[in-house]
Amino acid sequence: MREGDEAEVVPSYTRRQQTGGRSARSLLLTVLGEYVRPSGVPVWTSTLLLVADGLGIEEKAARQALNRLSGDGWLVSERDGRRVRWALTEHGTTFLTEGAERIYSFGRDRESWDGRWLVLLVSVPESQRDLRHRLRNGLTWAGLGSPTPGVWVSPHATREAEAKQVVEELGLESVALSFSGAFAGVGSERTMVDQAWHLGELSEEYEDFLSRFAGSRPVSPDEKLYAQIRLVDSWRRFPRLDPQLPLELLPPDWIGLRAANVFTDLHQQWNAAARERWAQLAADA
Repeated sequence: MREGDEAEVVPSYTRRQQTGGRSARSLLLTVLGEYVRPSGVPVWTSTLLLVADGLGIEEKAARQALNRLSGDGWLVSERDGRRVRWALTEHGTTFLTEGAERIYSFGRDRESWDGRWLVLLVSVPESQRDLRHRLRNGLTWAGLGSPTPGVWVSPHATREAEAKQVVEELGLESVALSFSGAFAGVGSERTMVDQAWHLGELSEEYEDFLSRFAGSRPVSPDEKLYAQIRLVDSWRRFPRLDPQLPLELLPPDWIGLRAANVFTDLHQQWNAAARERWAQLAADA
């Protein structure tokens, strides 16, 4: 998440700090989802390397990330003489489209809550670590949290279908149980929420996002393109971190609402200039 003249875009971060641990793979996925997916037009390696350089990604790391994305079924290469361009596969297009829908709609609107909880009981032995990891990833993406091992909860009872799909895809339906209902009189609902989602840590993540972007003022077309990529790349992890709890379960003046407004406003401000600059770079490659 860097560019050649970082000071004008995010003054509080150095070129190295602004990367913030975001990988070449993550940033290139953001570029593919934000610009390649909507057009459906394959992109030359030279264009991706140019943009990667503007984001502070070394050429070797960018090429490795492209090859890994290809190996994982996200991209397919097309050779034209000595040049190579990249097209999204059906798998890549599907996942990036689903991700875009979740990213752009995330955070601002909250559904009314009827007080019911979805509860899922499913456990995987420690010896099956890969399966445990896949279960956690799938249920977390569906918005469920785990207040204690083997127990998953969500205030969105409608997430049952997503949770069921995760369980069935992993072959765990025979060892899983689910039910829904209101919180009873034993224990504290607030404690359960804190244990399941660690809202203090989530609040710090939002604070970091705001400190990096709320005061950003990119000027040139290149600055707006790179700022937009960094903005989306940073925001797209929040649907996995934030379960979108009802307001009744959140602290007063929840920072996630402000962060969502900042993301939407900045994305709209930079979008036209960023897309125009991307189109120029892609055409000139």
